[in-house]
Amino acid sequence: MISQRQEDILAAIVEHYADVASPVGSVTLAKLFNVSPATIRAEMARLEELGFIMQPHTSAGRVPTDKGYRAYVNKISEEKLGLQVVTPRSHQMINRRVEHAGEPVQAIKSAVQSLVELTHNAAWATMGTTVYLRGLEQLFAQPEFMSGEGIQNLGYLIDNMERWLREATLNEPLSVYIGRENPIGRGSNCSLIISKFRSPYSDDSYVGVLGPTRQNYRSVMNLVQRTADSLEEALV
Repeated sequence: MISQRQEDILAAIVEHYADVASPVGSVTLAKLFNVSPATIRAEMARLEELGFIMQPHTSAGRVPTDKGYRAYVNKISEEKLGLQVVTPRSHQMINRRVEHAGEPVQAIKSAVQSLVELTHNAAWATMGTTVYLRGLEQLFAQPEFMSGEGIQNLGYLIDNMERWLREATLNEPLSVYIGRENPIGRGSNCSLIISKFRSPYSDDSYVGVLGPTRQNYRSVMNLVQRTADSLEEALV
């Protein structure tokens, strides 16, 4: 168990790291929580000891681990995502594009493209046995995938994702696979956020986002869920 303050500090580290893509230091957090850097360092030491954060290389800051991200995502799920995070404008854009797309295939493609633009990651959706994937350029532009090893692991995940989706049975309305939780590409440093939706074209229709573990989970989870709702309304 961690204290409420430690939980809040972990959330701040996750969210700040998602924004700036660099380790988060005690001085930054001390200003946010209005306490001394020494107090923050003590709390961060405890979080690191428990495996929720880590210190990369010789940096003075900390970044979340997969365990830290999982704790953060679980908390979001308990809060029912906090749907107000998705702005009405984003929601309206998704609805408008999906509703006005016309043909079902175009609705799927419009939904996927909307997620790419709003999350700056790769997005995809299934229609029967076909997987529509967009946004690889945005995904490969993320700093996590600048190295050869990162690109190779990500490529393996993408190559095998379509097969996995055809075979997968995801029972949760919204599933989040973080880092090494991924059933494919465990070393890819990626997260899959997947929502199931009803469709006349398949008993198992999904829409989702593929991005680095460093991302704004609250926002992306909401966007994926909203997109699934829009597709369900348009296609059923």
